[in-house]
Amino acid sequence: MAVNPYLPQPARILERRQESATIFTLRLRFEDPVLRETYRFQPGQFNMVYLHGVGEVPISIVSDPEWEGVFDHTIRRVGRVTEGLAALKEGDCVGIRGPYGRGWPLTEAEGRDVLIITGGLGCAPVVSVIQYVIRRRRRFGRLTIIQGVKHSEDLIYRDQYEAWAQMPHTDVHVAANVAQGHWPWHVGPVTELIAQAAPDPGRTVAMMCGPEGMMLTASKLLLAKGMSAEAIFLSLERNMQCGLGHCGHCQIGGKFVCRDGPVFRFAEIRGLLGVRGF
Repeated sequence: MAVNPYLPQPARILERRQESATIFTLRLRFEDPVLRETYRFQPGQFNMVYLHGVGEVPISIVSDPEWEGVFDHTIRRVGRVTEGLAALKEGDCVGIRGPYGRGWPLTEAEGRDVLIITGGLGCAPVVSVIQYVIRRRRRFGRLTIIQGVKHSEDLIYRDQYEAWAQMPHTDVHVAANVAQGHWPWHVGPVTELIAQAAPDPGRTVAMMCGPEGMMLTASKLLLAKGMSAEAIFLSLERNMQCGLGHCGHCQIGGKFVCRDGPVFRFAEIRGLLGVRGF
């Protein structure tokens, strides 16, 4: 029987990790054993996460699509629903609808270099891409990861960045506008690192997520380096409420971010970014 896309399905919290002062990760498993076996997603897609009596929020799926029976959400505590989710413990239940949206172009990226650019918590939606590429390393060319944060203490997955930097054919560059304590990476805007990058324009696919202004600037820098707008992909954030392209809250021009995105080619939406009202 098909799952009703409007009805949240119960999922239990198997593990809760505190990533930073305001960011945490929940590992979930559906209560329904049939749904647990049949649920599939692509890196870059999202679920609507429902907290009973409080509300629902769209959250990217950050785990590998081939993990059996479990999936992870990394969440920033910024509003009423996420404040409530932050208070949950292992063993508690939430409701899940999804997965929704269009994910990252991983088939198109096979055999090519992959450039990942993220800002702030923008790293969460592309962590699944990084893990996907690393677990299937022979299918892809050089992997370059560029991550920026405002403050050094905002960086999550720090251990993972350090581990990724030690892997073959992988470059990791991290920047913080403001650094405190021991900070071994770049101090300054992440766009300074992007300006220094030297992707092979003919064989690189760029995937980015984070503040829209940063992504627009980064896209223009990559175009100036010879990359095609068809090879640059952005994950957009909007006020997504239904997840199905019905309510219209997430529209950008004639596109619904929840249904047509959240991942878009830059060529599809370049005329809509940075436009007042969109």
